Parts: sequence; structure tokens; C-alpha cells
Amino acid sequence: MKLKEKISFDNLKQKVIEKGLCNRCGGCVSFCSADRIGALEIGEDGFPRYADKEKCLECGICYLICPQTHILKEEVEDEFGWKAPIGLYQDIFSARATDKNILKVATDGGVVTSLLSYMLENNLIDGAVVSKKTGLFSRKSIIATSHDELIQAAGSQFSEANHLEKMGAEYTTFVPTIPIIRELAPKTPLRLAVVGTPCQIQAIKKMQVLRILPSDVIIFTIGLFCMQSFALDDLMKRKFARKHRINLKGIVKLNVKEDFIITMDSERTVHIPLEEIEEIARPACLACKDFANDYADISVGGLGSPDGYTTVLTRTVTGQRIYTEALHKDYIENKKGNSQLISVEKSKTLSLIEAFAERKRKRADKRLNEIHYRPFLAPLLKAEAITPGRNCNDL
Repeated sequence: MKLKEKISFDNLKQKVIEKGLCNRCGGCVSFCSADRIGALEIGEDGFPRYADKEKCLECGICYLICPQTHILKEEVEDEFGWKAPIGLYQDIFSARATDKNILKVATDGGVVTSLLSYMLENNLIDGAVVSKKTGLFSRKSIIATSHDELIQAAGSQFSEANHLEKMGAEYTTFVPTIPIIRELAPKTPLRLAVVGTPCQIQAIKKMQVLRILPSDVIIFTIGLFCMQSFALDDLMKRKFARKHRINLKGIVKLNVKEDFIITMDSERTVHIPLEEIEEIARPACLACKDFANDYADISVGGLGSPDGYTTVLTRTVTGQRIYTEALHKDYIENKKGNSQLISVEKSKTLSLIEAFAERKRKRADKRLNEIHYRPFLAPLLKAEAITPGRNCNDL
């Protein structure tokens, strides 16, 4: 890949942030070449910005690794063996944790917590980047280094937590631009697992394609199925709360399968169609094309599995090995059934995942087309060339 012109954070601002496409994954700030000298920062609104423009090295890393730019698309696909329609995968399972303490706090089957626990307790990783609950529906990213910390981070999160920004804050000693950083690097390399959404995992994979530190410390990725993120405050402010008789303080569990599921402390379960939830989705999510977290070592979600179980796609050889080892050491267990029935269930689940992936791609194409044509349509709209009730096809 050769760049025709010098690129900087200004390009990212113009083509991603100002167009409402920023995922707020924190990757650009986390892995900025000038991080140690303070070129970029995360603003109070969660979006990246210049901390000091004069310190920008104009290396273009922030732009290259952004999951909403596609300049490295072919390189990432080649490096990680992507195949249509949902990426490379080895096998698919419906599984759950064997630890009752994990099952008590898990959204689905607790497989993510169990896999990370297996890796930590068997010295395969030094820590895992996860989100810890800090309030009713608020979280912060932490690096869990014990089973107890993993338990605290168990359960799904549908609002935002900048996992990658946390890595940048704690592991800037790995950034290669400043000579002194190499002198400060620990003698024993860190080995981290990261749990993240598609945008977070894509940023990591772009870093690894470019061989940019500290992406080398990330040796395992668990990707979450993801249609969108949103703020629960928005959910409560809209008609959903009144329509479905939802009391914010009464919510005990959230999940996404074929629809958005809210479990109340009264044991009442509310199902909201995903089309309604899209009304409060972050704008950037509507332009994202990755539902099944195509580039992770293992992808997980509730879609396609019965209550109490997690759907697991083992994608890489490493992902398959870790899953098999955890299974054999009784950290997890597969859903039981005869081989023929399981084969049919796997086919149905794969078809469902592929259908959701196609749905998200079409939604993203529509959103990106709207953004692309907006500058051209704006003058026409202003001149009332398009009147209410008409669409672009009428022009």
C-alpha cells in the first residue's frame, strides 16, 4: 500500500468525524504515533480531537487504522483470510459456562468470561481488556488479571466503552516513535486478550497488518456480534418506555437476539423490534457493515442459541484450539443433543447470522449513500426542489 499524499488527523476529521461516522472506538488516540508527546486526545463528548495540532507527526496512522476508512480493506482481508459472507470460521457451537457463579451474571451462556478465565488461569495471557460495570448501565474499560475481575465484567453492554483508549493509556510504553519508550518497555512482553465490538477489533487488526506497536501485545481477540450501540437514556426518553411500560430502575438484564430483550425485576420480559431500536442507534453504527465480528479469533453472541447459551463461532486455528482446550478442561460445555439434530441447528444458526450480516450491510450501504449524496442534495432541498412526500427517484 502506497499513499499518494501525506495524511493526518485532519483527514480523519473531514472524512469520518465530521460526517458522523466515528465509532468512538478510541483506536486513533490509543495508537497515535505522537501519543507520548500529546498530539491527540479523547474529548468530553467521547470523540477524538487534537490536543496539540503542532505535535502531530502527520504519519497517517490514525486515519489508516480507523474502522470507518477502508484504505486497508484488501490487506486486512488477505492477512486474516476473510471469506464471504461472514469471514473465515472453523466451526459453530451453542455453549455455556460450567461455573454457576458465571452463569448468574452472564447475559447468555457466560462463554466469554469462561474462555478468558481459562486463559488467565493457565498462563496463556497476562490480562484481558474488558468492560467493568460501574453503575446501573455505565461501564469503564479495565484490564482484568483475575477470575474475580472477570466476574465483575461479565454481562453484555450495549452503550459505549472505549477499550482501545484504555490500552493506549496504560501501554503507551510500547509506542515506537519516541526512543525512550523502548528503554522503558518491560523485559517480559505482555500478552493480552481483548473483548470488543467489530469496530474495535477491526482497528486492532489494521494495527497488526501495519505491524504497529502496541498491537503486538494483543494475542487473542473475542468479538461480539453487534447490530448497534445506543444510549439507554435515549431509550427512556423516547416512546419505548411508555409503550412497553419500562421502568429504568426495574431493568435487570439486557440482551439482543432476534430482537432487543429487556428483563425486568418483576420477571417480565419486554421484546422490542430492532427497527425501533435503530431510531436511537449511534449514527456511526448505521454505517458499519460488520455484524458477526468477522476478524476476531472467536465471535460470540446470543443469536441462534436458546436462553442460557452462547452462540460461538471459532474463526482462527488459535480460536479453535483455545475453545477446544477450555471445553476439555470443563470451563465450558456444548449444548447436548444427537449429532444429526446438532448439525441441523448449526445450519439454521449460520443462516440466521448470515441474514443479520446481510441486513447490516444493506443498512450501511443505505446510510453511506445518504452521506455521500447529502452535499449534492442540500442545495436542492434548500431551494425546495424536493418537496415533502417526494424522494430522490422523482428527480
